[in-house]
Amino acid sequence: MKKYIGILLILALLPGLLSAEIFAKAGTAGLQFLKIGIDARAIGMGEAYTAVTDDISSVYWNPAGLSLKSQDQILFSHTEWLANIRYEYIAASKVTDFGSFAFKGALLHMNWMDVWEEDNLIEPTGEKFTNSDLALGLTYSNAFTDKFSFGFSANYLRESLDEYSVNGFSADLGSLYNTGWKNVTIGMAMRNFGPNLKYELDNDGDGDLDEDPFDLLDNDGDGLIDEDKEEVGFKIPLTFSLGISGDLLRENGQSLIASAQIDNCVDRKETYNVGLEYALSTFKLRTGYQFGYDAASFSSGFGFTIPASFAIINLDYSYTYMGDLTESAFKTPHRISIKMMY
Repeated sequence: MKKYIGILLILALLPGLLSAEIFAKAGTAGLQFLKIGIDARAIGMGEAYTAVTDDISSVYWNPAGLSLKSQDQILFSHTEWLANIRYEYIAASKVTDFGSFAFKGALLHMNWMDVWEEDNLIEPTGEKFTNSDLALGLTYSNAFTDKFSFGFSANYLRESLDEYSVNGFSADLGSLYNTGWKNVTIGMAMRNFGPNLKYELDNDGDGDLDEDPFDLLDNDGDGLIDEDKEEVGFKIPLTFSLGISGDLLRENGQSLIASAQIDNCVDRKETYNVGLEYALSTFKLRTGYQFGYDAASFSSGFGFTIPASFAIINLDYSYTYMGDLTESAFKTPHRISIKMMY
């Protein structure tokens, strides 16, 4: 048990050690799509989910939860985000004698947009462009005892901005500890830990990138000195989450789960989440709230569990109100997710 407590302490202290010089400042991290949560159940509970997660959606929230189910699983999650942006997420897991393994993939995409020139804002040029983000990863999780589980993920990241792109890698890790009293569980997760990224641009169009930016030489012989300065790197949104959850009620086919969580991200102040889930037989009702954001974030949702001959299916929906960012009841984040255990 001492070694499990040691792991928990390391996870609790690691973000502070890694980011001692990092301060909360908006706009200092890229790949913002990595912050967009998945799974309508988790969102319906206000994203207070680090200590609750116990199925395939753990590959995003806390890898440790993947090993808490003994069945193979599949997840499909679709998000209608703001400004006609869409976010797709898929995952599949396999239980083995050595633990649980999973593959995950995420794609953020949007409509084509018009190209405008800086000196002509009256009409577009007639050209079109689009942006997209991609993440692929592998997750491993294992329950070392009936109370403690641990997991980690390795991820490949790619962002495409019109004709430019950047590639990178990140890691996630997390743990869950169930106290054994009223299902009270403590969860910790660190997501998006990885090196800084930077775009590589050929500013002068000669085919070379970052050509000796500090030697004051005309490397390509065009009469200009060092047009291709080295691009500035940017962080990815490293996030540390600490949460607790437990049962307020569990009897006669009913249950009520409460959860609370604190999130620390490199490019914003600490935020706080709370959530509730009430279940009656196969029907579930959820609500949650996120504190500390510039725009208020209230979530709610519901779901059904459908036992089928080939799998146990969970269908979930969630709605998020984001204050001034919400244009209408329809133009605000909506999520639909399907999870199957077989």
